[in-house]
Amino acid sequence: MPAKKTLNKVDLTHPKYLQTLVENRRIFNLENCELNIFESYKEAYRVPLTFNDFVITSMIRGKKVMHLYNKPSFDYLPGETVILPANETMVIDFPEAAIDVPTQCIALAVDHNYVSTTLNYLNQFYNSDADQQHAWQLQFNQYHFSNETEITDLINKLIRICSGTEKGKNIFADLNLKELLIRLIQSQHLEQIYTESSTLQNQTRLHFVLNYIHEHLTDGILVNELSKKAYMSRNVFFKWFREQFGITPLEYINCERIKMAKQLLKNPKNSIATVGFQCGFTDVNYFVRLFKKTEGITPGTYRSCTQE
Repeated sequence: MPAKKTLNKVDLTHPKYLQTLVENRRIFNLENCELNIFESYKEAYRVPLTFNDFVITSMIRGKKVMHLYNKPSFDYLPGETVILPANETMVIDFPEAAIDVPTQCIALAVDHNYVSTTLNYLNQFYNSDADQQHAWQLQFNQYHFSNETEITDLINKLIRICSGTEKGKNIFADLNLKELLIRLIQSQHLEQIYTESSTLQNQTRLHFVLNYIHEHLTDGILVNELSKKAYMSRNVFFKWFREQFGITPLEYINCERIKMAKQLLKNPKNSIATVGFQCGFTDVNYFVRLFKKTEGITPGTYRSCTQE
């Protein structure tokens, strides 16, 4: 399977310090957040876990099976993150945990007032476009997702800061935590607008731009062209797009083209060059480099992984 943006390995608890073999917990408490590192060393089922604050969890080792919101259960693996509101109970299975293959997961509980302050900041400073007024908020319909590079890097930094001994750890944690929250909110906002864009393509400038990108994904889309469609200067458009979604227009276009390429690569009749051209890339070498940067493997290796 394609490489995921996995977290850095965290040292396991020394056996003599284990309090339990199921969800052994280490806690690092800071002013605005609490880092928990959970480890399980034996098979177990239907283990409940609840936090009083909004929580960001991310897998490091092993496999869990999660039961949330009375919805179908799902495998929870390294390279993936789950977010949950306060007081939402997770029910967890550990079907493969053992002494030699433990599961390890972090859970970052974030103070309610800190989340509210961050949302207020976004609503005050990034809601200036009259045709796309919306309330920035955390949405829990998108609660399980694969890690993006930026989110992985920020969680790695927070683990290092929270578990470290620096005197200024609260300051450093505050800066990284705010960025992590904003990137999660921007990512959810992008997914929401994308989902709506095909049916609400003329409702707001955001819907129009994303719908236009997807209708012309295989064409040579230029940022200058998009800015004109949005009736903005290039610089203003670039800044506006990044503020809304946390990525540049070109990064978004390339991301969507790679998604398309992954579908086309499933057909062994399509050559790598053909797939690149069909996805709007005029240089096959650039396509291969970008694919490897995004997925961690080349298009050819990806194809091999998807063939039965």
